[in-house]
Amino acid sequence: MKSIKMKEMKIIGLSDKVSFPELELQDISAKIDTGAYTSSIHCHQIEVFTEDGQEKVAFSLLDKEHEAYNNKRYIMNLHKIRRVKSSNGMTENRVSIKTKVVLFKKTYSIELTLTDRKDMKFPVLLGRKILKGRFLVDVSKKNLSDLSKQGLK
Repeated sequence: MKSIKMKEMKIIGLSDKVSFPELELQDISAKIDTGAYTSSIHCHQIEVFTEDGQEKVAFSLLDKEHEAYNNKRYIMNLHKIRRVKSSNGMTENRVSIKTKVVLFKKTYSIELTLTDRKDMKFPVLLGRKILKGRFLVDVSKKNLSDLSKQGLK
């Protein structure tokens, strides 16, 4: 296994702002959760279908009340269907997609499970899979990428 030097890893707080260029979403609040393996995003009207032999998923992101809501229907390739244990202890099947996320001015590939997070404080959750080898979590901090954008960190 490749050794990762701590000085190469960025410090990330309990929450931060992320952007998803392929989904046309900028500066969305995200919770950093080392207890979750995969990352997830709030969406609704999730429909899986097959087109030209390829499994696809159609979905809408966020709610009308969210400032970044754009009333757009997205259609993307289905990456996989995962068994996920939610925070309430229930296990469910979730559809996932592959997309890009921008965090601390860097773009990463990310797998996102699509789920209803309307009752959660943050519409996006970043799990261990995206954090591992890239970030160290300091739960006493938040929104450190804002400082990075301003050249203060």
